Amino acid sequence: MTNPKTPYGFSNSPPLFLIPPLIFLSLIGIASGFGSMGPISASFGDNGFFCAIDASGKQAVICWGKNATSSSPSSSSNPSLSSSQIPSMAALAGGDGFLCGILSNSSQAYCWNLNGSSTDLVPESFKTTAYSHISAGKNHVCAVRGFYYSDNDLGTVDCWEIVRKSDNSLSSKQSTLFYDPSVRSLVFKKVVSGDGFSCGVVREGGLVCFGPNSAGLGVLGVSENFVALASGISSLCGVSEVSGQVKCWGNGNSFLTPPVGIGFISLAAGAQHFCGIREDNHGVECWGSFNSSLIPKGSGFSTIASSEFVTCGIREVDLVLDCWFANISSQPDYDPPLQLCSPGLCTPSSCSEGKFAFNASILNEPDLTSLCVRKDLKICSCCGVNCSEGFFPSSTCSENADRVCTACSLCQNSSCWDVCKLQSSPEMQRKHDRQFHRLVLIIGSSASGFVLIVIGWCLLPLVIATKNKEGKKQFPSCIGKPDEEKDMNGDANPPVTTTPSPGIAQVFRLSELKDATNGFKEFNELGRGSYGFVYKALLADGRQVAVKRANAATIIHTNIRDFEMELEILCNVRHSNIVNLLGYCAEMGERLLVYEFMPYGTLHDHLHGGLSPLNWSLRLKIAMQAAKGLEYFHKEVVPPIVHQDVKTSNILLDADWGARIADFGLLTPNGRDLSSDMKDDVYNFGIVLLEILSGRKAYDRDWNPPSMVDWAVPLIRNGKAAALIDRYVALPRNVEPLLRLADIAELTVRENPGERPSMSDVAASLEQLVKDGLML
Repeated sequence: MTNPKTPYGFSNSPPLFLIPPLIFLSLIGIASGFGSMGPISASFGDNGFFCAIDASGKQAVICWGKNATSSSPSSSSNPSLSSSQIPSMAALAGGDGFLCGILSNSSQAYCWNLNGSSTDLVPESFKTTAYSHISAGKNHVCAVRGFYYSDNDLGTVDCWEIVRKSDNSLSSKQSTLFYDPSVRSLVFKKVVSGDGFSCGVVREGGLVCFGPNSAGLGVLGVSENFVALASGISSLCGVSEVSGQVKCWGNGNSFLTPPVGIGFISLAAGAQHFCGIREDNHGVECWGSFNSSLIPKGSGFSTIASSEFVTCGIREVDLVLDCWFANISSQPDYDPPLQLCSPGLCTPSSCSEGKFAFNASILNEPDLTSLCVRKDLKICSCCGVNCSEGFFPSSTCSENADRVCTACSLCQNSSCWDVCKLQSSPEMQRKHDRQFHRLVLIIGSSASGFVLIVIGWCLLPLVIATKNKEGKKQFPSCIGKPDEEKDMNGDANPPVTTTPSPGIAQVFRLSELKDATNGFKEFNELGRGSYGFVYKALLADGRQVAVKRANAATIIHTNIRDFEMELEILCNVRHSNIVNLLGYCAEMGERLLVYEFMPYGTLHDHLHGGLSPLNWSLRLKIAMQAAKGLEYFHKEVVPPIVHQDVKTSNILLDADWGARIADFGLLTPNGRDLSSDMKDDVYNFGIVLLEILSGRKAYDRDWNPPSMVDWAVPLIRNGKAAALIDRYVALPRNVEPLLRLADIAELTVRENPGERPSMSDVAASLEQLVKDGLML
């Protein structure tokens, strides 16, 4: 799965890359790492994959990885279990090439791998036993007896081995290696497992490890309790119940320099590294062999899991999956599906102090009242006491909600000055005093100043008229609200039309846009990119809009005059097939643009992202309307605009399923051949047409050749265009229009720009296809 741009041209998550094959193969043989039980877990080895419990309220399991993705099994080179084949789970734990879990309806153990049946991975003698906790090591599983949804989650431990056969298939058997009479009588709270050892916190207090490789850990005599544990191939780390600090044992190569002075709420282990979620701001810290620059910044996480090279987590605000890598040179294809996942494990217990019961209502799903299969269950998440850099806590943690983090750009009083490193109260007061004194001086200056201003205001129209006579084009200003609107005949109050009038943009207050986006919260986020963030917003008058908010870097590199020039251009670009600007806000140093909201997302979402696949009539209509939007840029706008980034993720769908062009270049390229640039737009639109026809991505490593153009053009020229047609959409009775669409696409992607048609010619050809009505 690739990372398409979301509506308004921004990506939801960082790009993921493939690991170089030689590096990957060289590390597999030595890598293994395992974590504690949770709502997300990873397996390791050649058949490694991730699984997580989703947030649908059914506790269903979704899986993804380099060899298999349960949401689309056909995309894998190996046979895999689909989501429907994995039963509902209460908790997950990962081993080497397999995962185990506790069934949500019976508390029984269930283990599986994505390359075959899972029914033989729990011995018959243990299949009917209920368990409250489970852990998976390299080649074994240990589980604590007891019912999962019981307040009494203590019990004795059972262990079994996972046997790898000569054909690489897996089976299970009762373990003799992990049977220890002295351990068998102990009552455990939780366990984790590594390569040849398991460790757990016992009722009497302290940490106990057992198994053939346990002596090398050096854990004997540890008497304190731990709120979190994670085990690597030959190491163990835990979070002290008293101090919240990390302590580690075993092979130090995987936990070099664990963080000091930082409290954690959970841990995960990779091949040669550990990662943990901080208790203060819920950010992630990693240590060992790990490139910390790759860790997502500014996002808190509710839970994480690690494999050899990858750590995946569930973001605390929107429950979206996010993955990152241990090193920039070792990046396998572990791109997670765009689904919401559970922030924790469902429990019948009341949430203790310092925790809150997760409230499903923040997900804005009206039919979802709980993330658990039973109404009496809840998910208790740890409260955050601080926020990531650039944000301040604007509310404290309550019984049903975590603290709220707000961007420092919205800090307006002394309660957040220290956190945001702004001026303290006395300094701010002195600044206000200086500003007030300046204002007094201005007001108290001679009346001649006022007279000069009036004279200048009166002469301004004459100056403008003179400049117009000199031949300089004047845009009607969109800064502020005009006194009077006139139609083409000069009459006031023209009839209302569906297209906004040129030169007019509403000026929004920062406070109303903040309210409309719920304080610019992540769950209102539509996308993000180099410019900043885009948020879904509901205005006080009931309108849904999209708010594009510039980040600090954009504001620093764009002065207010550049911003106003861009506004003038945007205000005067109006068409039914582009995403039109509605207004703006330039208050308190913020730069916000308000656009029409496109409820049906991007064309990319529908062709490649799992949304409704679109029938052929709608696909052709979208192609025609997108072409008309580009034709408007090339032919009707003066001076013309070259889009420069035509692709399916920049074609949005409005409430009527109409196509709208988004994220177009604001300024015409300087010093370049404009006609040549326009032909670049035509070429890129040709790739869009091929995607519409085939349902295939523009570039896909799983195909040979991976390039859409290299694959499609030879087929079209050899009279085999029918081979391109998307077989996942019902064919029309007459496929001739689809073959004509292929011919149009072939013309647009010709190597010689001079052989490509203009956007007007493309739009006319597509319009004729629609008028013919042959797609019905």
